[in-house]
Amino acid sequence: MRRGKPEARPIHPDVRYNSVTLSTFIQHMMLRGKKSLALRLMYETLDMIQEKTGKPGIETFDQAMKSVGPAMEVRPRRVGGATYQVPMEVPTSRRTALAIRWILSAARARSGKSFPEKLAAELMEAATNQGAAIRKREETHKMAEANRAFSHYRL
Repeated sequence: MRRGKPEARPIHPDVRYNSVTLSTFIQHMMLRGKKSLALRLMYETLDMIQEKTGKPGIETFDQAMKSVGPAMEVRPRRVGGATYQVPMEVPTSRRTALAIRWILSAARARSGKSFPEKLAAELMEAATNQGAAIRKREETHKMAEANRAFSHYRL
């Protein structure tokens, strides 16, 4: 590699809850640069969660993010003409990125209702270790477990 990695840009926390993770989630939610819409939908979702569960929505959000983020994943590694799926630990930044991606795709795949309702349902399920995003994490962990024999090929 000739160049070093570019420095990470600072991420500003969101206005209402002062959370960097929530701010990142809102950025990923945004479609076609409509940030104000994404903000409104996210805050609507968190209010909906608080209404249904009785606890602050941000707590449920944090719990969901922690439970969806994978600890291990497989990465392809070429060794003498063969490609092995080598299990590796997931860095914190990638863990949150994957959790965000999986929660959003699971929420968008749900049928009916408005987006805040779908997202609220997915976040509440993820916080209690259920739902499609959790299934995705379990799948990833199973793959890593199945390929544990190749763990000595780590980079």
